[in-house]
Amino acid sequence: MDTFLSGLPHRPPFRFVDGIVAMEPGVTGVGLKTFPAAEPFFAGHFPGDPIVPGVILTEALAQLAGVVAAAAEPDASFLLSNIRQMKFLRPARPEEAIQLEARAAGALGPLLRFEVRAAVAGVVVAEGELMLNRVGAG
Repeated sequence: MDTFLSGLPHRPPFRFVDGIVAMEPGVTGVGLKTFPAAEPFFAGHFPGDPIVPGVILTEALAQLAGVVAAAAEPDASFLLSNIRQMKFLRPARPEEAIQLEARAAGALGPLLRFEVRAAVAGVVVAEGELMLNRVGAG
């Protein structure tokens, strides 16, 4: 399943999907991410009570959505163009295994809409809607 990650243009230290556990190209995907406690951003967010920044969690979900889209259109490129209705329901913490989910929910020309969700041990920590813009062939 991790062969789908080859469609993700991001590289460390800005790759926020560790692996893919389920994929239906262009439709839905499930990925995993665990942020090590040694990540530099935890030193300041927040000292003594570190949590994964919402913007980074959102980026992880956008990367997974991009993997789902690229699995169906490997010659296209996708950029995050809109973050809608993101809610952070509980903090995600260092060393927690975060399950990322992205499901295609519509398209309008080059814009692809995804419903996204992140969960830790079955408890939803974030959910919302993202839009990707197809900028390459496809």
